[in-house]
Order: sequence, then C-alpha cells, then structure tokens
Amino acid sequence: MSESLTHIGLEQLDDLALGSVFLATGGGGDPYVPKLITAEAIKQFGPVPLLDPKDVADDAFIVPVGSVGAPTVSLELLPSVEDAAKTLIAFEKFIGKTIDAVASFEIGGGNSVIPICAAAAKGLPVIDGDGMGRALPEAQMMSYPIGGVKPTPALAYDYAGNQATFETDTTETYERHIRAFSMAAGGMITAAEHAMTGRQLKDTVIPGTVSFSIKMGELLREKRGQADTLLKPLQDLFATSIYGQCKLLYTGKVIDKSTRIIGGYDIGEATIADFDGQSENMSVNIKNEYLLAKIGDRVAASVPDLITIVDFETGTPINAERLRFGHRVAVFATGCPDFYRSETAMKVVAPRCFGFDIDYVPVEDL
Repeated sequence: MSESLTHIGLEQLDDLALGSVFLATGGGGDPYVPKLITAEAIKQFGPVPLLDPKDVADDAFIVPVGSVGAPTVSLELLPSVEDAAKTLIAFEKFIGKTIDAVASFEIGGGNSVIPICAAAAKGLPVIDGDGMGRALPEAQMMSYPIGGVKPTPALAYDYAGNQATFETDTTETYERHIRAFSMAAGGMITAAEHAMTGRQLKDTVIPGTVSFSIKMGELLREKRGQADTLLKPLQDLFATSIYGQCKLLYTGKVIDKSTRIIGGYDIGEATIADFDGQSENMSVNIKNEYLLAKIGDRVAASVPDLITIVDFETGTPINAERLRFGHRVAVFATGCPDFYRSETAMKVVAPRCFGFDIDYVPVEDL
C-alpha cells in the first residue's frame, strides 16, 4: 500500500471505481450508482481509513460486505445509501459481536466501493485488499473460503428491508442459498458473510488491491486515449504488482452480444470481429464476468486470469452488462495473483469449474 494513502476520500472514488472495472473482468456490477451513494456517505461521515492487512490485530473481527446477484439487475434495482451499513448493523445484532473493520468480496466494479460506503456510515476502517483480486461469480471462488474461512453465519438484506440469515455446512451450499434469496428478492441483495479474525484475514486476503485499483484508475484517466497506446503503461504498472504480465489480445467491433439471467447470473457470449478483417472472430464467454476468450478455436485467455474489454477510443473498461452491439473495443488479458494458481484454488476456479472443457494455461504461456 502506498504510504501516503491512509484514507479513502472523495478524491479517490472516481479512480477507484474506474480501476476496479478494469480488474473486475466485466463483473462486480456497474459502479456508477454505488460510487454516488458512497460519495454521499463520505460527505456525511468523512473519509474512510484504509487499513493494510499486515496492520490488523490477529484477534480483530473482520466482515466482508457487498452485493450478490446478476449485474444487469443493478442497473435497475438501485441501492440506497443505507443498505450496506444496515446490513452490517443487522449482522452485528445477529451474531452478537462488534465489527472492527470491513472487507471486500471482490475488487470488482460496484463491489469495490460498497464496503467503503458501509465503513463510512459505521465509522470503521476498510481493508486494503479483497477476496478475489478480480471478480468471480460464486462465493466458493473467494480466497477467504479457499483459505478455510467459513461463509456462515451470514446475513442478507434486500431493497425492501427484508432480512435472511444463513447457516450452511459448505460454501457451495451457501452459494446456492444466497443466490436463491437474491433471485426471490428481485435479483440483487446486500450480504455480510465470511466473517473472520484478523489472523484469518492475513492468511487469505488478496492484499493491496484497493490501493492498486486507485493507481489503475489514475493511469486510465491520465492516459485516456486509443486503447493500443495503453499497453506499455499497463504492462509497466502490472509488472510491479501481484498480477504479472498484461497482453493486448484483440481489437475490433462487437458484432453480437447476448446474455440472459439464468440462476441468478448474467450468462451469455459476445462476438468481436477484427477491424481489419484479417483475423478470425473472437468469442468471449460471460458468467457475470468475462471468463474465456477464443480467437476462432484457439484459447487466447481463460479464468482465473483476467480478461478485460475496454472502449477502443478512450481505453475505458466496459462492464459486461454495458457491452453492446457496435462497440469498438480492445481486449486485454492479465495474469491472476499467484494465490489463484495454487492447487487448492484451481479446484474451484479452473476453466472446467465453469463448464469449459479445457485445461488452464497461464496467459503468459498462450
């Protein structure tokens, strides 16, 4: 974490939201409205302390909070300034413990700023890190449960103020139950889950991703312009990060995009045609996030590495639910944190976990 970045204030929000959409690989929900409500919370309650995981006491009580549902719904079922804080207050009452700090599910779009909104209203610090280092569609894919943190007890809060509590034996079971409640509640809810000690946080969090997302947003803002000119600055930024190599895979125009809400996820595919007509089309499979990119029949990148689609003219990253026919785009791929290349993580995030009949090959080897 940058030594100078000790708090998240209004001046960091735009860059955080912009950078988080790049890291979110299309998922995490559009950050526009969550950013607005977080700005209101900061105006009302003040900046939020940003806490390096190394500085967290081993016996501290840390609770991740964020949205669960289909990102398309987030464009219609808008959150309020109070939802995230009310979720934490209800969780404290339910579990009978006081929260010491708030963490993120994922450094992804709207879910990167919702914990800050909750922390501001509760007067708590937010952890500089998250449970994915990107966005992924299912709870068991977070670093917290991969590292042994139990998902429950958990509490979910819907737009009408209804609450549901959860006690499950596995994270996979919890994912099914929380997804079913989200669908029953209109498609998007706020949840507090995977509560843990400071010691557990240090062992399982993907560190430094909030401050890195702000750096990413600064870069995208300062270098705004045609996407192919971004490659060198992106490579320089990622080279000193937990991610690794960044590649420009493809440039072209979206000639087809189709997604449907199935089982509480946005599921579908986008097809991109090369500007010059010299290459085969690129197809990108979507399950909330961009998970698999192929040029013709050749795999160009796959989950758990990051696939990011940006506007070709501006370099602005595009959420999957915002991607449209006719968009002129560039497709980047970036290596994932080493945690997600471990044997344990691969059991839940390898391409076959998403139904793709391929082995994972790191993006730098493709």
